[in-house]
Amino acid sequence: MSAAAEPAPPGTALVVLDEVHERALESDLALALLVDVRRHLRPDLGLVAMSATVQAGAVADLLGEPGAPAAPVVSVPGSPHPLAVRWHPAPPGVLPVDERGVPPRFLDHVASTTRTALAQEEGDVLVFVPGVREIDEVLRRLRGTPEAAAVDLMPLHGRLPTHQQDRALSAGARRRVVVSTAVAESSLTVPGVRVVVDAGLARAPRTDVRRGLPALVTLRASRAAAEQRGGRAAREAPGVVHRCWAEADHAHLSAHPDPEVATADLTGFVLELAVWGAGSLDEVALLDRPPRAALDAARATLTGLGALDPAGAVTDRGRAVAAVPADPRLARALLDGAPVVGARRAAEVVALLAEDVRAPGGDLVAALRQARRDDGTWRATADRLVRALPDAPGPTTGATRLTDDAAVGLVVALAHPERVARLRPGGTAYLMVGGTGAVTAPGDTALAGVGWLAVADVERRPGRRDAVIRAAAPVDEDTALEAAAAWWEEVDDVTWEDGRVRARRVQRLGAIELASTRVDHPDPAQVAEAVADGLRRDGLDVLRWTDGARSLRARLDFLQRTLGDPWPDVSDEALLASAATWLDGTDPRRLDVTAALRRLLPWPEASRFDELAPQRVVVPSGSSVAVDYAAPGADQPVLAVRLQEVFGWTATPRVADGRVPLLLHLLSPARRPAAVTADLASFWAQGYAAVRADLRGRYPKHAWPEDPLTAEATRGVRRR
Repeated sequence: MSAAAEPAPPGTALVVLDEVHERALESDLALALLVDVRRHLRPDLGLVAMSATVQAGAVADLLGEPGAPAAPVVSVPGSPHPLAVRWHPAPPGVLPVDERGVPPRFLDHVASTTRTALAQEEGDVLVFVPGVREIDEVLRRLRGTPEAAAVDLMPLHGRLPTHQQDRALSAGARRRVVVSTAVAESSLTVPGVRVVVDAGLARAPRTDVRRGLPALVTLRASRAAAEQRGGRAAREAPGVVHRCWAEADHAHLSAHPDPEVATADLTGFVLELAVWGAGSLDEVALLDRPPRAALDAARATLTGLGALDPAGAVTDRGRAVAAVPADPRLARALLDGAPVVGARRAAEVVALLAEDVRAPGGDLVAALRQARRDDGTWRATADRLVRALPDAPGPTTGATRLTDDAAVGLVVALAHPERVARLRPGGTAYLMVGGTGAVTAPGDTALAGVGWLAVADVERRPGRRDAVIRAAAPVDEDTALEAAAAWWEEVDDVTWEDGRVRARRVQRLGAIELASTRVDHPDPAQVAEAVADGLRRDGLDVLRWTDGARSLRARLDFLQRTLGDPWPDVSDEALLASAATWLDGTDPRRLDVTAALRRLLPWPEASRFDELAPQRVVVPSGSSVAVDYAAPGADQPVLAVRLQEVFGWTATPRVADGRVPLLLHLLSPARRPAAVTADLASFWAQGYAAVRADLRGRYPKHAWPEDPLTAEATRGVRRR
């Protein structure tokens, strides 16, 4: 039931929240909403938050009235019985976690520590490992060993059928070793346990917000979790905890687990707050603030489901979704799938997804058939979901003839349309609507080669390009298109590849390309953007730069550095950033770069461009000499001219409204630099005589007057 269904239940004087330290998303939300109820509806409502390892100060501040002292903290002794601690560091080089998960050698260490505990201690043994796979691996390592020969080995986790869970939770005639996930850390009591073996690991939810992929990661458990686990050995009598790490490492563990509100998917959380009527998170008393990116992703998902309107307010459909006791995606699949496949079958599939039932070979259809045979919590969940349907609709015409394969695929696709996947060319990997690649797990042959899949569970590990499909069902293309209709689009795709503009009209289902046709006359703006993207990828050198284009760019760069705005920045970075503007949709193979750059000239200043940065300068001999605005090693424009051609010039010519003198490279008749100066008057007075004495003997046919200021400038040899 939604938290908002009964915000102030009559007849309730006190609400007790236990195990607050676990910081589950649901418990943090319940605490926040109860504080809101007491502040605005029921000031008489009593609230108690309990835990053996709670962050008491933060919770006490939250429970206190605004502007009033924090709520009182009541402390009682922890374990009623003594607890001894034994430390078992792993062998050198053995890590508890690596990029693949829990290494086999560390599971060897956990099994070895368990055998030691069996040999040294009395009573039943409770072993904590992070997940179902690790439970199976530790039990396999214990079977057949001398220490375990006279004991019952039992798993304990949430996927087990009810009768197997009851067996693990009941004391028997023989000594037991119960290998469990964190389900036994605080929420369950295992009677008869006097010994705990703690692997020191935990599974925590993480969400890849960008790809929309949830995941469970394995990490080191916190000190608070270790304290909770060890306490299970001393609940009924003195106990012992064997920890699979060194005492010196214990202080380096985090004090408390990360709150789920900071790491988990927030879709259900955001919907509950919208139903509650919270206008913003500032109105809600949370112990920690959720990340902005995760909130935005949750709102986008709910808007796509129709549960929120564009302003973020809850819709009637959102209230119907919130009334279903399941994640909003699964609730949507139940509500929309029931009229098509029938209420019972839709509820069974949603229960399968909600209960995280293991799919043999990744095949959800096989998992459904197996669940129908087993006695487990799945059936009770399915019953509850059927009752949650507004009118418990029956199947539409033809639904009874729908196969389980088709029904499971449709419901899964409705729940996770972004995970609908199509087989890539080559037949070895899939591409999901959301854009992530995926492969079936090694050995999972039931789904291999199926053209379309509705993926229910997928895992993407760091460092891997493709995610691994853990559970899926086949769908046909029509079902995929129907379930993921919100992702269908037809767009003109204009790209620049290998120096060519390629334009296609593409039909896509998210990232999956369905069909395409050629577009002969694409939008010029799209062409410009495609070319700009190509230039950002390949660099400006792919354009055809003429000498004139390079000169124009150098002149613009000089004016920008000298005069600043409005003269444009023509650096590589600036040109790449504004490429879509100055390219103006022109195919780069036919682009006149000079004309394109001239589009950047500012007006009305452009009318003075040739005056401020002349491309050529007429010297006293009458020659028109090019100015080099990008000469290597020069900080100012360079005019390289034969010395005889500038006789009579009394001062150095200047550019940029007289701000910058040209750097004169005065050349010998062989066009080698004889002198370099930006002060021509000083050169005539102090440097010319030495140059004349050095060169007149080598070049006697050329003029070397004693007074260059009154001599006639010449282009060639002197007149006879």
